[in-house]
Amino acid sequence: MRNSDYTPLYRTTVGFDRLFDMLEKSVRSDWPPYNIEKTGENDYRITMAIAGFALDEVELMQNGPELSVVGQRKPDQENREVLHRGLATGNFKQVFKLADHVKVKAANLENGLLSVDLVREVPEELKPRRIEIGSEA
Repeated sequence: MRNSDYTPLYRTTVGFDRLFDMLEKSVRSDWPPYNIEKTGENDYRITMAIAGFALDEVELMQNGPELSVVGQRKPDQENREVLHRGLATGNFKQVFKLADHVKVKAANLENGLLSVDLVREVPEELKPRRIEIGSEA
């Protein structure tokens, strides 16, 4: 796994933010794994596999069109000798770009799966409407 931190470069550049964002995304891992599914006409669900994270170690935040899921483990208080580390134990941050008018309806953490239910609520004034055509006869 390769992690690169381009933060110092952000401080010395102006106008290249999107270029560095694209570069950073190209080397970012896809951990934790997730599914995005359509569950209804205007309903969606993001399901993330975050086994081992407690409820108080996961934060979900919507800021405009971005949904951020951040997992930060508390330090392990037990002194144990790990002979083989095959389980992912790192912190993570995953940001999802949401379409217009999509909001978080509910979130649930059960059996190591974080489910985030989303709904698309288009305001009435933006929905298509049928216009009757009259005649002046």
